[in-house]
Amino acid sequence: MAGTQARTQVSVSERAQRLGLRMLRRVGGLPLMQRSEARTRVERILYHGARQGFRAELVARRAFARRSGPATPSRAALARPGREFDLTPTEDQQMLQAAARELADEVIRPAAAQADVDRAVPEKVRTAAWSMGTGLVGVPTALDGIAEERSAVTMALVIEELARGDMGIAVSLLAPAAVAAALASYGSADQQATYLPAFTGSDSSVAAALALMEPQPLYDPLKPCTSARTERDHLVIDGVKALVPAADVADLFVISADLEGAPRLVIVEPGTAGLSAEDDPAMGLRAAATRRLVLEGVRVPRSGLLGTADDLVDAVRRSRLAWAAAAVGTAQAVLDQVVPYVKQRTAFGEPIGHRQAVAFTVADIAIELAGLRLLVWKAASRLDRGEDASAEIAQARQLAATYGTQIGSDGVQLLGGHGFVKEFDNERWFRDLRAAGVLEGTLLL
Repeated sequence: MAGTQARTQVSVSERAQRLGLRMLRRVGGLPLMQRSEARTRVERILYHGARQGFRAELVARRAFARRSGPATPSRAALARPGREFDLTPTEDQQMLQAAARELADEVIRPAAAQADVDRAVPEKVRTAAWSMGTGLVGVPTALDGIAEERSAVTMALVIEELARGDMGIAVSLLAPAAVAAALASYGSADQQATYLPAFTGSDSSVAAALALMEPQPLYDPLKPCTSARTERDHLVIDGVKALVPAADVADLFVISADLEGAPRLVIVEPGTAGLSAEDDPAMGLRAAATRRLVLEGVRVPRSGLLGTADDLVDAVRRSRLAWAAAAVGTAQAVLDQVVPYVKQRTAFGEPIGHRQAVAFTVADIAIELAGLRLLVWKAASRLDRGEDASAEIAQARQLAATYGTQIGSDGVQLLGGHGFVKEFDNERWFRDLRAAGVLEGTLLL
């Protein structure tokens, strides 16, 4: 048994290392590698990958030792795009996008169908993703991450590519990244010193979740029904969070709660008395293994408050934009499949793509996808400029809810009977796209 386990771990790590070496060969000859800052970014990612690539087992329920940080917390500087309106990704962004694309094509997509059935992400997929640094894109280098600056555009590109591989797996992989980004962006120096090493250290199997969603009808994330009250130097929390990825094995939660009339983010550690997880399987995102998180008189130190009420508003908006980016990725997968299909599938002696009804439907998918992608990038660019992007984020959310679902439905319809069976991916993409326009939290950019 021990020998089999060792062979499995070597096999997993070898896969991750081979993926990293392929990326190194591909980017090594690019002109951008002549720039010292680009070489530094690649070296940091490869160092992280080498440090992570030889550990495959899952370690859950870790204990967090309280640590004191510096006088002020570290923050990544906002990316500052040029004055011209240009959404062309930078060279660094293209490099990260290419890495995410290869991960999606070679690791995530082949595992997606079985992960949906098993409601679990294979460990080899997690290892490969962590080895490429997907969990540290939102953590600044001062805190041992890989982010030179906080860029919503960069994170949107990564989310889009991973969701093109499979949205359920992408959500599971990026849930810890959202918590790490929240700690880096909103946390105090002590909170960063206490919790972030678990995400950036040599053991990157940490599981975590940003839990904002609740099971009430017409749920408003800015008015959570989960309540917190102050008792001396503690908070007592009661409520239920819904559709939380891997809540049964998570090492850390960041939840939202109403504290004396103001919505706040709170850090909650597993194992706290009154905290429990219940299975909460959903129509889509099956690979994310969603569960309910039940809080009954949960007591946490008041020092567990994360950021301010304004930070929770920021997290909600960034989360909604992240879900729209995920919808772009999965919608792109639909388009990539239906275009060759309607050209090859024949009926009545000709390809079905020659029929106007089919051709117009495919064109509608392409148009709606292009519009959603443009809006996501525009909103992310405004966030990077430090500008108010609330209108663009609301529009992207509405487009993802309306047209993301329509694209998923059209993808099933264009394949006819093939769209209804699990032999093809369309039925899973349709189920996942339903989630992108309704869920809150979990993802963050």
